[in-house]
Amino acid sequence: MKNLTIILSLALSLFVGSTFAADQLLDQTHMAKGLKCTSCHQGETREAVPMLKCVQCHNTAKLAVKTENFKPTNPHNNRHFSTETDCAKCHHVHQKSENYCQGCHLKFDFVTP
Repeated sequence: MKNLTIILSLALSLFVGSTFAADQLLDQTHMAKGLKCTSCHQGETREAVPMLKCVQCHNTAKLAVKTENFKPTNPHNNRHFSTETDCAKCHHVHQKSENYCQGCHLKFDFVTP
């Protein structure tokens, strides 16, 4: 089953290419850029990847600057967590991502890749 998942992910990443598709999961986006599962996951277990691993490639300060003009607020520099919101609150790698802010703030209708 694991091999089938890998083969399907590779096939999808070749079909989609390196561009982001709205329904594409982040694991395919990472694979299309040449990353392997072991780039984030250690060993054979599929445990959650800690934010410290995400920030090795994704700089939170740069993300905050990139999204500084989002309205009504910057999701990557907010008054709850500043630039240190846990990436996994919104960005899910193996399932569809979600807008974590909208759980409390209904007007925050961000599209979350």
